[in-house]
Amino acid sequence: MTRPTARVLAMLELLQTGGQRTVGELAGRLGVDERTVRRYAEHLADLGIPVQAQRGRYGGYRLLPGYKLPPLMLTDDEAVAVVLGLRAAERAGLATTESAATASALAKVSRVLPRALAQRLDSLLSSAQFTAPVRAGAPAGAQTLLDLASAARAGRTVAIAYTAWDGRESRREVDVYGLVFHSGRWYVTGHDHGRDGVRTFRLDRIASVEQGDGTYVVPADFDATTQVVAGIAAVRWSHEVSVVLRTTLADAGARLPRSVGRLSEHVDGVLLETRAEHLDGMARMLAGLGWDFEVITPDALRDEVLALSDRLRVSAMRAR
Repeated sequence: MTRPTARVLAMLELLQTGGQRTVGELAGRLGVDERTVRRYAEHLADLGIPVQAQRGRYGGYRLLPGYKLPPLMLTDDEAVAVVLGLRAAERAGLATTESAATASALAKVSRVLPRALAQRLDSLLSSAQFTAPVRAGAPAGAQTLLDLASAARAGRTVAIAYTAWDGRESRREVDVYGLVFHSGRWYVTGHDHGRDGVRTFRLDRIASVEQGDGTYVVPADFDATTQVVAGIAAVRWSHEVSVVLRTTLADAGARLPRSVGRLSEHVDGVLLETRAEHLDGMARMLAGLGWDFEVITPDALRDEVLALSDRLRVSAMRAR
């Protein structure tokens, strides 16, 4: 939804509370000038909303007395999809810096649904339980998210004001290749002109976004998710791992999520290149895949695989 459209609907929300609103009051609440408020009123009238204008020094706008918006006509399946989608986004940490946005959106949807359906959905939300924990996340500004998405779609370079993990502030010119939500955070990845390379930035550390004049084309083989996950792993995980899996690239791609690492063709099967924080966990993952494999690096991973095989052998012998 574009910002002008959102403000027109916000004006409708204000008018629905009842009574007359002065032009100055509406302008202040919406963050626009009085001329824009009058244009918004014309937009609402064009949509068939009966907005009444009062002329004069204290003039303003009100809705025709007794007018109410018709109920939002959704099927039961559609309503459940909308409500559960909002709740899932809230739990996953997808909320923006407007912390109450999900709750207010749910309230607005409920207000315009037929009463019987709204009551059934209230019952669902009050009785449903979820096994996945709520992710605290690091909320990104809604405007930042929308501005970067617009730049990505138009292929326009942006200038961002960015604060690094150590507090250093900088201005970066970036070609936005993609936006990725990962583990409770939003990231943007693309070509950083100042560093002359692909970089990844956290959205909650971006203070502002300015549209630039430059244009670009995203490389055909670029995968934003792989770039972001690999970049995070490179920072957090200390062991570089290379393993040849005795399987096909298609089977490996179907079994392993992209967050595991980079997969490529190898003369003996599939080369898995990744990083790991704990090599014993990597050994257990490789054993659990069920494929034969060969450890290229590091040597310490071979030791962990041998140690795991010894533990399994001991456990098997106890069963006799």
